[in-house]
Amino acid sequence: MKLIDISMTLNNQTPPWPGDHSFHYGLSATMEETGAVNVGHLQMSAHTATHVDAPFHYDNDGLKIADIPVDRFIGDALVVNMEGKDVVTAEDLAAFELTGVSKLLIRSNTWEDRSQFPGDYIVLDENLGTYLKENGIDLIGVDGPSVDPENSKDLKAHQSMNANDVLILEGIVLDHVAPGSYELMAFPLKAEQADGCPVRAVLRQY
Repeated sequence: MKLIDISMTLNNQTPPWPGDHSFHYGLSATMEETGAVNVGHLQMSAHTATHVDAPFHYDNDGLKIADIPVDRFIGDALVVNMEGKDVVTAEDLAAFELTGVSKLLIRSNTWEDRSQFPGDYIVLDENLGTYLKENGIDLIGVDGPSVDPENSKDLKAHQSMNANDVLILEGIVLDHVAPGSYELMAFPLKAEQADGCPVRAVLRQY
């Protein structure tokens, strides 16, 4: 069994969404101060680096992170290569066999420098959610920071996923992953009020 980490590293240089809270780790107390342990604290947006969006992020009546069944974050996954594409459409995915797959991961390699927020990145077509649901996909992952453009206000791709009960995983790292079949594990913290949460996303290679 081989496990492949597809998570961004969290550090004080991890770029936030423009205008959002930056990641920060600091020590609240040191071993020298306590005589026993270091005690750290974390500060970050719920949408930092590799993270899952809860439907509440774009729907006031949507589920929050802790409401989502845990089995939605694990399952058979297909990594597909979409390098050179600006927008992923149903036509782009028609060539791939999705039978038996519940998670679809889009590899574009458009976010090359993970210390900087990308100027351009691949997004999803606003009608893709229907196609994914019809083909048994309940989670889609992208290697960009969002499934919609940075300046979008109507979030059409997010809303398409929400209308079809497809979860969104953003900010995965796939440049070292070959297209093909894997098992995805991407569990968020059980944060009761959260509209999203960073995850440690891992692929298991068959």
